[in-house]
Amino acid sequence: MKNPNTDTICAIATATGGAIGIVRVSGPEAISITCRVFSRDISYVKSHTIHYGNIIDTDGTVIDEVLVSVFRAPHSYTGEDSVEISCHGSRYVMAMVVRRLIQEGCRQAAAGEYTQRAFLNGRLDLTQAEAVADLIASTNKATHHIAIGQLRGTITDSLSQLRDRLLEMTSLVELELDFSDHEELEFADRGQLRQLALDIDSHLTRLADTFASGQAVKQGIPVAIVGKTNVGKSTLLNALVGEEKAIVSDIHGTTRDTIEDLIDIHGVTFRFIDTAGLRTTSDTIEQIGIKLAYKKITEATIVLWLVDAIPSAADIADMLSRCADRQLIVVNNKTDLSDLTPHLRTLIPDAEVIGISARGGVNIGKLSEAIFSAANLPSITANDVIVTSARHYDSLCQAHQALSRVIEGIDCGLSGDLLSDDLRQCLHSISEITGRGLITPDEVLTNIFSHFCIGK
Repeated sequence: MKNPNTDTICAIATATGGAIGIVRVSGPEAISITCRVFSRDISYVKSHTIHYGNIIDTDGTVIDEVLVSVFRAPHSYTGEDSVEISCHGSRYVMAMVVRRLIQEGCRQAAAGEYTQRAFLNGRLDLTQAEAVADLIASTNKATHHIAIGQLRGTITDSLSQLRDRLLEMTSLVELELDFSDHEELEFADRGQLRQLALDIDSHLTRLADTFASGQAVKQGIPVAIVGKTNVGKSTLLNALVGEEKAIVSDIHGTTRDTIEDLIDIHGVTFRFIDTAGLRTTSDTIEQIGIKLAYKKITEATIVLWLVDAIPSAADIADMLSRCADRQLIVVNNKTDLSDLTPHLRTLIPDAEVIGISARGGVNIGKLSEAIFSAANLPSITANDVIVTSARHYDSLCQAHQALSRVIEGIDCGLSGDLLSDDLRQCLHSISEITGRGLITPDEVLTNIFSHFCIGK
């Protein structure tokens, strides 16, 4: 699919205010327009070369000393003739460079337009294009590994072979339709087709099953800190974060709203939520905070139940019930005053129990390790295929549904024309993920690339 847009675009590609800034130019006139604002003629220079000179204003004055990098099509990020102007990082200087380029015929690039052109010119598929945005937004080792893997084409490679096998089988089924007058002809063996459908469906299901882990890593794994008033929830949050994030007081009911912060443990982001103390109260505002605390339990993947005394049997039953589908860690705080850990392990054998002193920093590292283990994440490297996009997950689910209908249809002895419809739906859903072999609707592309920053 070729890019029908013949505009030459420009934009600031780096944050302003640094020592160096980069202005990117891409399109059929990228080199000639740059020539008109640059003190040197780069019309015939080789691709992937760098040239020193000045950007000149309309009155002949020098705007800045720059280095101009030239990339000739198709060997550039966008697949078009491209230029990167490295100038000083002043907001004013970079704006002046962009202004000159626009005066000479460039158009200001829209958000994500460089990467969109890379997709339209066949330099990237959709999963790789989306990985560019994820790489820019990566905040820890895990999200970085996932983004790098997708940029290298791990998802594409995983799906392409399946798509080719499915396309071959679909073609054979449809070939039968061309010889419908000869009912005895069967180009696609139904037993082989069923096994192929099962194999592909198994692969797609394994991919879809990684979505929960992918989303957790991408969004941050939610960890709710709950417990009665004054058990040290805010102190624990501060100890985990390493700063005074939450107000600590001996007064009961100090925390009335939730306080959140992000903490990196072994390259994975955890989103800790300090909640209001659980108790019976007539204070309307505090009641709202307690209701919100219970809500946060339902939203959390991991719950830290902080206690500094032996909880009642009713409280234990209530917490176990609320955390039936979550990872519960019972945290005995203030062990420097009274270590109840052995007793708690006897009372609550189905949960992990860890003794700490949040104020003294005792066993905080051990608790962090327990939290990481409770997340039960797979080991993530740049070679692993992890689905993080809801769009990819939805297409995988649609492909799975189509294949399920194919398998059911084969078992029921349905004709080739009915099987063909579902096979083509499966092919379409797989193609939607990468955008390869598919006419992608403009609104889909607009939605994907609108989330990019200007200059990328």
